[in-house]
Amino acid sequence: MRRRDFLASTAAIAAAPAAPALAQTARARTLRFVPQANLTSLDPIWTTAAVTENHGWHIYDTLYGMTDDLRVAPQMAEGHTVSDNGLTWNIRLREGLRFHDGEPVRAQDCAASLARWSKRDTFGQSLGAVVDEWGAADDRTIRIKLKSRFPLLTEALGKPAAVVPFMMPERMAKTDPFQQITEHVGSGPYRFLASEYVSGSRAAYAKFDRYVPRQEAASRTAGGKVAHMDRVEWTIMPDSATAAAALQAGEIDWWEQINADLAPLLRRARGVEVKVLNTLGYIGVSRFNVLHPPFDKPAIRRALLLAIQQEDFMRGVTGNDPSAFRDCHSMWPCGTPYESTTGNAALKGPRNLDAARAAIRAAGYNGEKVVIINPSDFPTIGPFGHVMADLLRRLGMNVDLVETDWGTVVQRRASREPPERGGWSIFHTWWPSVSIINPAVSAILRGMGSRGWFGWYENARVEEAAAQWLLAETEAEQKRLADVIQQESFENVPVLPLGQFFIASAYRTGLSGFVQGTGAYPWNIRRG
Repeated sequence: MRRRDFLASTAAIAAAPAAPALAQTARARTLRFVPQANLTSLDPIWTTAAVTENHGWHIYDTLYGMTDDLRVAPQMAEGHTVSDNGLTWNIRLREGLRFHDGEPVRAQDCAASLARWSKRDTFGQSLGAVVDEWGAADDRTIRIKLKSRFPLLTEALGKPAAVVPFMMPERMAKTDPFQQITEHVGSGPYRFLASEYVSGSRAAYAKFDRYVPRQEAASRTAGGKVAHMDRVEWTIMPDSATAAAALQAGEIDWWEQINADLAPLLRRARGVEVKVLNTLGYIGVSRFNVLHPPFDKPAIRRALLLAIQQEDFMRGVTGNDPSAFRDCHSMWPCGTPYESTTGNAALKGPRNLDAARAAIRAAGYNGEKVVIINPSDFPTIGPFGHVMADLLRRLGMNVDLVETDWGTVVQRRASREPPERGGWSIFHTWWPSVSIINPAVSAILRGMGSRGWFGWYENARVEEAAAQWLLAETEAEQKRLADVIQQESFENVPVLPLGQFFIASAYRTGLSGFVQGTGAYPWNIRRG
């Protein structure tokens, strides 16, 4: 949008006559929201796309949640008991829980939901490997029988990001986990209005009047999820100038992730507040497809550690705001317990393009095409692809930068075909720090092969260390095992860490109650 159009549209809206009182009342009960990207997949178990996770938080709930201080707390669960030998967990559901179709939430629904989730999530697969039975003792008691002890079971069920263990009706949860669900019925504070959904345009949610929130104060994904709004309306706005104009004019209430270059304008705008809601930040990464040349060779992936300059990537997504990013020369998020310098010499040392070119040639690069799939509509991811394409070309690699919308990237990254047959070589994304904070949840470092995250990196030593971490008795032993995984990750390079940054939200000043965390949580938000 041109500047004169931007100003004209804002002035025209400001001059518009006031709406009738009835319309204003309905408007006050509606939260109008612009998400970070287009919502193309509606199944939060099938994909790790953050926009789909946010959709999931509107309509589903979880057995356990995570508080602001990163503690696990019961959510749909009333509580649990564990047998003396640690092999049987009974989780009691709160009374009065109902799905949006009016049916009661049963333990059988939750058991099936956990079984499906455990096939797709990194932490879930670790838990699923020791589960003998996902079952039910009665309609309100989930019974999980284990083959061996798993002390972190509630931490798994309360994970707050990526593939979240949302509870669904049994009929939906029995869908093949590698196929997307076609029905969207949850038990959360809002109902999905399927008849209003148009991919690329809009989605809408209505308050679920039969939802029974907990009595505790809302805290991240735990506590009382009170729906103060009757409706939440998502409007897809890939053009940032359009979103900024709509926010200033009051046409929308909340823009989830603002463009960094528009932050100064919005901070000065009357009636708008700019705030970082995820204070733990995000980690940008380049993800390799290790199934096909050239990145099936660890030495080629490792050579790029000598060349990447994190600041170049970070400036691209933060609008050159040095206060919004920092270098992070660790495979674990900086500022978290496992941040480490172990094995990071190639990433932290002086940049040397000549050494990187020589290493790429010595590793056997034969001019294979490097296909980078990149979202043109995602301003906090798209610049990564541009910087990477330029860098690889300077290193002498044959680069094809394929720019599409984010929804297409999400679909295409699931393809295991060679790049020349619709596959890919590299894609970029970011992860909330909390979602990759330890070996149980970090899909980007785990070496699960065909069972793991897109790219299908396999590393038996990483998997062995992760399994030992889950059972480690001391923090010192857990830290040692995290360092083992970091050393392996710098040696075999499943991802390139691009730095740590912070994305601000912007919303109308009449709103309050925003919950800290990684998601666009709709509960607790009210006007006034």
